[in-house]
Amino acid sequence: MFSSLHVRNYRLYAAGNVVSNTGTWMQRVAQDWLVLELSGGSGVALGLVTALQFGPILLFALYGGMLADRYDKRLLLLITQASLGLLALTLGILDGTGVVVLWHVYVLAGALGIASALDIPIRQAFVSELVGPDRLSNAVGLNSSTFNLGRLVGPAVAGLIIAGYGTAPVFLLNAASFAFTLGALLRMRPEELFGSARVARARGQLLEALRYVRARHDLLLAMVLVFIVGTFGLNFQITTALMAREEFGLGASAFGLLGSCVAVGSLTGALLSTRRQARPRLRFLVGAALAFGVVEIIAGLMPTFASFAVLCVPAGAAALIFIIAANSAVQLGTDAAVRGRVMALYLLFFMGGTPIGAPIIGWLAEVLGPRSGLIIGGTVCVLAAAAIGLWLAVRSGVRLQGQLHGRPHLTLDLAPLREREHAGYSS
Repeated sequence: MFSSLHVRNYRLYAAGNVVSNTGTWMQRVAQDWLVLELSGGSGVALGLVTALQFGPILLFALYGGMLADRYDKRLLLLITQASLGLLALTLGILDGTGVVVLWHVYVLAGALGIASALDIPIRQAFVSELVGPDRLSNAVGLNSSTFNLGRLVGPAVAGLIIAGYGTAPVFLLNAASFAFTLGALLRMRPEELFGSARVARARGQLLEALRYVRARHDLLLAMVLVFIVGTFGLNFQITTALMAREEFGLGASAFGLLGSCVAVGSLTGALLSTRRQARPRLRFLVGAALAFGVVEIIAGLMPTFASFAVLCVPAGAAALIFIIAANSAVQLGTDAAVRGRVMALYLLFFMGGTPIGAPIIGWLAEVLGPRSGLIIGGTVCVLAAAAIGLWLAVRSGVRLQGQLHGRPHLTLDLAPLREREHAGYSS
């Protein structure tokens, strides 16, 4: 489960990640609270600052992936992580001195979004250089574990600090947390990295990545499945809030409990995924997406708050197992020369559907009731997984024949598999 921690460079990276992820989740809570205070409780202001922070991913992630393929990833991460720390420090100073106004938060959230958009694909591609292909699945699972550990601890710590001292100390602590990541990067041994050849600067490199993915059916189908599940299934912030408030008539504490249940499930799913070493096959992704959709539908049918909260745990676990498997499948199936750009495309597929799916699921829940968001979202995931699974079966030449000779029987004919376009293709 923890085999990647035997690698010194990854051990340093993971330790820095635990601290930094906790600080990042603390800042998210404090930033939202500060916006509500400065805007007089405006939901529009809160939505705008969220859009400013996450919108740049759609615009700059591909550029971040291209930088990852061209330059030293460790050096790039030192720059992006230092930038994120300085932005948190700036907001903490403005808040602590009492001069912060709403537009300050908007500007800093936008800058934070740009830095994150460049940072995320570089970090995704850097993991393979830390541990190599044999331990990549394990490392991806451990990364998700540290992320969800921060998700569990960070908001609770931030709430205590905000209640006692205000939001400024939270921003300053997050700024300090980046020192751990920077220290870890500086202490790594470059000669022990599993480096890849860097791509020379040239025109059309983004189009090259698009053509590469289009020609690889295994990568393209994985990304399509990630897009559908991410768009219609992974809307827990909306669906759990509506279930707590509208369906069960409960308040913010109940919503927080549901979030914790999802986080516990996510952490469990991430830890379970660390045990998988080989590259997940596409049929495993189909099965994981199918399982997640079924669990989400069942959760939407639960009659009481307690039973719904219990189902949030396996829903979170199933979601993370699918996400980590998809991430590992794309990383391990991609040539090192284009891995940064391909992971940036994966990020766009994974997060790009959220601005589309969230309003749709919210509208359905408002018109048809809170349960519909879960049931319809889960049904879409099941149908998508079934459609891709059927495509794989047809492509592999599986034929199911029924015959009547005195008594009925079925014959399953496994025709020879068609020759794959690429050696990395796996169904």
